Amino acid sequence: MSRTLQAPVTVAFDYTRSTGPVIGRFLTGLKQATIVGGRLSDGRVAVPPPEYDPVSHQAVTEFVELPDTGTVTSWTWVSEPVAGQPSESAFAYALITIDGADTPWLHAVDVASPDDISTGMRVRARWAAERTGAVTDLVFVPDDGTTSADRPTEPDAEEVSRIITPVSLDYRYAASPEESSFFRGLAEGRILGQRCPKCRKVYVPPRGACPTDGVPTSEEVELSDVGTVTTFCVVNVPFMGQKIKPPYVSAYVLLDGADIALQHLILEIPAEEVRMGMRVKAVWKPREEWGTSIENISHFAPTGEPDADFDTYKHHL
Repeated sequence: MSRTLQAPVTVAFDYTRSTGPVIGRFLTGLKQATIVGGRLSDGRVAVPPPEYDPVSHQAVTEFVELPDTGTVTSWTWVSEPVAGQPSESAFAYALITIDGADTPWLHAVDVASPDDISTGMRVRARWAAERTGAVTDLVFVPDDGTTSADRPTEPDAEEVSRIITPVSLDYRYAASPEESSFFRGLAEGRILGQRCPKCRKVYVPPRGACPTDGVPTSEEVELSDVGTVTTFCVVNVPFMGQKIKPPYVSAYVLLDGADIALQHLILEIPAEEVRMGMRVKAVWKPREEWGTSIENISHFAPTGEPDADFDTYKHHL
């Protein structure tokens, strides 16, 4: 039996949010090389300041500018940093209680080994020369008492009212035997599905078991690369990483002989002219660009045939 296919996958997007009056004040302070805490109703000072007081549940409105020194209350060693962490070399994460604050702040401490950090150790912020208003504008280092207290202040820094946070998930996708056969077929210019032996429905991409009957889909079926548009969406909104200029159409295409629609792009026709029932054919990339991927098909384009009758695809919407 052929080995199942595997591939690394990254799902990522940039999340944009407004900071609001509390987090915005804190991040603007970092841009100015100043640590800002919030005073709570019971008199404690929290760093970072919460948007709402955990005791009174009222919005936090009083802010306190604090020193950039503090004390390590607990810590853990990161021997093998991963992407997105504050250092490419080993470092420590620590809960640091800033002088004048009553709650600890989780941040990075730049030390060479776990022997160089301990609970109760005094630390000081090392500020970046160029700051954007993010927690990465500083890293803590041991305070040996000889570090200058001068800060690279930027008192007129623009207020941080919006931040962009990248969100990313890396994982390794392992295709099922049926999916592996489908992807290998694409590498040969063929579209392969699986037929349920009981209800005779054909699924593409294939499934290991029929969702209707729950029995294995043991019969492989080669399908045409011609089909019918069932439903579609016109994409009008631009986004980061977009490869096609809007407007364009993403549609479900019911390939001839299949019982489930395949999602792909519809091009070579104005977006406003795409319609349900339109007959389309796969446009394959040059063979030298093929891999084991649905991207071997660049897009679908109109065949010029008359539209399919609604009754032929109404049960596949």
